[in-house]
Amino acid sequence: MTSRVTAVLSLGSNLGDREANLRGAVSAIAAVPGVIVDATSGLVETAAIKPSGIDESAPAYLNAVVRVSTTLAPLDLLAATAAIETDHGRVREVRWGDRTLDIDIVTYGEVRQDDHALTLPHPRAAERSFVLVPWLEIEPDAVLPGVGRIDGLPAAAENVARYPAEALS
Repeated sequence: MTSRVTAVLSLGSNLGDREANLRGAVSAIAAVPGVIVDATSGLVETAAIKPSGIDESAPAYLNAVVRVSTTLAPLDLLAATAAIETDHGRVREVRWGDRTLDIDIVTYGEVRQDDHALTLPHPRAAERSFVLVPWLEIEPDAVLPGVGRIDGLPAAAENVARYPAEALS
């Protein structure tokens, strides 16, 4: 029997029907063979972040975090999430551009990896309130490998807007 690993995924959308995009993504993730959705956060709304910083002129993002258990290897999970992004109309023309759907692997167990295909844990997760706040909602004792408990990180204490919707589950 293949062992299961817990992974944390961050979802975001700032184009189209953002809530429907995220709900569809959770359903698609749950349908991936070898993946079980264990928990989903509520939605938070944040300003778009571009390479130059916050872009108030861009559409705001809805964000959520999903915790899964999986038998997929990290690169196979990455391929599955990339296919879900594409199926939801994701176009990769501009780095950090507006998008219908973004799915990042934040953690994959305790794995630490840094190569051309995937960096684990996600290299900017510790700085992103739109990752940490919803993650704490579903896992109050969450730990970011190599960093520590996320409840002590400054970005986890930032005030992000809760989006008035039912949880994604």
